[in-house]
Amino acid sequence: MKDKILFVITSHGELGDSGKKTGYFLSEVTHPWSVLGEKYEIDVVSPKGGRSPVDGFNLDDPINRKFWDNPEWQDKMSATMKPEEVNAEDYKAIFYAGGHGAMFDFPENKKIAEIAETIYNKGGIVAAVCHGPAGLLPILLPDGNNLIKSKHFDCFTNAEETANGTAKFVPFLLQTALQEEGGIFDGAAPWTDHVVVDGRLITGQNPQSALSVGKAILQCLDK
Repeated sequence: MKDKILFVITSHGELGDSGKKTGYFLSEVTHPWSVLGEKYEIDVVSPKGGRSPVDGFNLDDPINRKFWDNPEWQDKMSATMKPEEVNAEDYKAIFYAGGHGAMFDFPENKKIAEIAETIYNKGGIVAAVCHGPAGLLPILLPDGNNLIKSKHFDCFTNAEETANGTAKFVPFLLQTALQEEGGIFDGAAPWTDHVVVDGRLITGQNPQSALSVGKAILQCLDK
């Protein structure tokens, strides 16, 4: 039996009042999975369970195409677990994928936060990329402090959100919210492949960073 990693994806499909669709960003799932899945079994949870909406649907990306055309992967993604179906003790790491949908349903999801708390408090890894770090906001340590407090992090930056034309459609700016919780922002130039590792917290800036986050998780687990 392989050790297990839990991926978290959003169930939310509307980008605020923009009239545009969103969801989880496809490459932010497939790229980390491509390196982690060789050694670990991966399960997927979403706030509502079942199939989630997809954003960043680019099948010219060969990694995306490989996963999208895999019936076993499709079966798993169409039947994501609900939070109450997850046994947190089964997992070595939890990884929050991005996509704008994460901004709407990750921050308020206490059940998924409790899963992450259990994994982290027993020595596991918490990781996230792009808008996935929205899931860090409700995670508390046993001392009552937020996980992000006094830790270095990266996420989809305020500059990227503004340049992307989406700042007015998200409920808050993620970089600012994490800084307000005491996080130490270590972002790079927009659209840069950039990962920040602070102990057992691993964060990446944007879709370009997704593969590197997967590699960083693997390296940390190997230690």
